[in-house]
Amino acid sequence: MTVVSINVGKPARVPTANGDVLTSIFKTPVTGTRRVDRLNIEGDQQSDLRVHGGIHKAVYVYPSEHYEYWREQLPDETMPWGMFGENLTTTGLIESDVCIGDRLRVGSAVLQVTQPRMPCFKLALRFGRPDMVKRFWKSGRSGFYVSVIEEGVLEPGSTIERIPTTEPLITVAELVRLYRDPDPPRERILTALETSLAGSWKTEFRERLALLNNPT
Repeated sequence: MTVVSINVGKPARVPTANGDVLTSIFKTPVTGTRRVDRLNIEGDQQSDLRVHGGIHKAVYVYPSEHYEYWREQLPDETMPWGMFGENLTTTGLIESDVCIGDRLRVGSAVLQVTQPRMPCFKLALRFGRPDMVKRFWKSGRSGFYVSVIEEGVLEPGSTIERIPTTEPLITVAELVRLYRDPDPPRERILTALETSLAGSWKTEFRERLALLNNPT
């Protein structure tokens, strides 16, 4: 498991039919060593902290393996690393094998998986396709966010090592399926809530559990 590319971007205003949109989704691959702190990677900055960034979404990871699928789906699209707004493009980390709460030593930093990515309209803006959010969500190729447990440095080519944890096992892929399931198994919702799941995903599953416990 390795880092294929490190991608960073600063807030920029992009004109749309409804006015300018401030976004940092346009990431550019960089070379050399980069520092990772509690909130982001050196050279990167999130635009809207209400929905992006923060300690539970400090870094976004996307598997390089998915690019082949997207190139087949969108053959006319040029797709450099970072196209999906990811900070780290990786190999060997697929959503079906990565669990919420997994700890990953990347270079000298330690990262923890906190939640899948929920796509927003800025992904459609990046691709110039109004259907891109739907395509992305339907594909199940979500990537995932991580928090920074230990700050450090990394670079393209850095090895990724799993650090054993005692968290209950629920993969990123299963979590996405549970979210999409209109009648999710109660026991798996409970398992999800026992992990380090964070943010709106945790709120959603708490609400789902409340409904399961008190059906109307």
